[in-house]
Amino acid sequence: MDERHAANGTHRPVLFDEVMAALDVKSNGQYIDATLGGGGHAEGILERSRPSGQVLGLDRDPQAITFARQHLQKFSERLIAVNSTFANVGEVARANGFTEVEGILLDLGLSSLQLANAERGFSFLSEGPLDMRFDPAHELTAGEIVNHGAERDIADVIYRYSEEPRSRQIARAIVHQRPLRTTKQLADVIARTTRGRGRIHPATRTFQALRIAVNDEFAEIERALPQTIELLKPGGRLAIISFHSLEDRIIKNFMRAQQQAGAVSLVNKKPITASDEELIANPRSRSAKLRVATRN
Repeated sequence: MDERHAANGTHRPVLFDEVMAALDVKSNGQYIDATLGGGGHAEGILERSRPSGQVLGLDRDPQAITFARQHLQKFSERLIAVNSTFANVGEVARANGFTEVEGILLDLGLSSLQLANAERGFSFLSEGPLDMRFDPAHELTAGEIVNHGAERDIADVIYRYSEEPRSRQIARAIVHQRPLRTTKQLADVIARTTRGRGRIHPATRTFQALRIAVNDEFAEIERALPQTIELLKPGGRLAIISFHSLEDRIIKNFMRAQQQAGAVSLVNKKPITASDEELIANPRSRSAKLRVATRN
């Protein structure tokens, strides 16, 4: 989902061509886009699976579901969009008759819909509340962690979910400066504390870690992965895009274990990354890694 689809619907999602090739989309097949976002990848699948191919789309974010339904209105008879975490993909798929599918996609980044809305609190580039919830009904927010967590716990969250080497220094500054109410306040504290200079903003890793903790993302991924294999028909494809090394490690280890068990064959030993052309058009694609496996 990382900058996957612009709010105006005109930009293609990250690794679009590579994902379409990886899924090897067939006419009239059934596919699951377990991270629907703005619907960019789903649109490509629906176009290529004409005349009667179907896509089951899941997203934890109700705003994403609303946007995708509008964006994909011309495919409404072949799209089923469900407001649900991908950790429940097996249950949702069975309830909708998607039990032996041709392909499944998980795109694990943020959507541009979420980043563009300052009120969601995902971006340190705009002023917004310290929220970061994919599902607004979820209770835990980034503000709760930042303003009420113990210094050691905050440091552990930042390091565990981003491998930020200055996690203890950042946690100490957060506790000293709190209460912190907005994304800008938090980003400024981090920037002042680390005096970061480099390719990425000094708050990038901390914001990533807080978002992962708020949404329990790693546990969700680990719950979802075994279900995806069960839902694929023999020859069906699983394609997963990750955006940082910790996610990619989970995906890589899972696919290797499934290969050793004889359940899948790896389509690519090394992850597929963005082309030079895409890197120029969308710099955020620089961290995207696509891994693909075929169900045996």
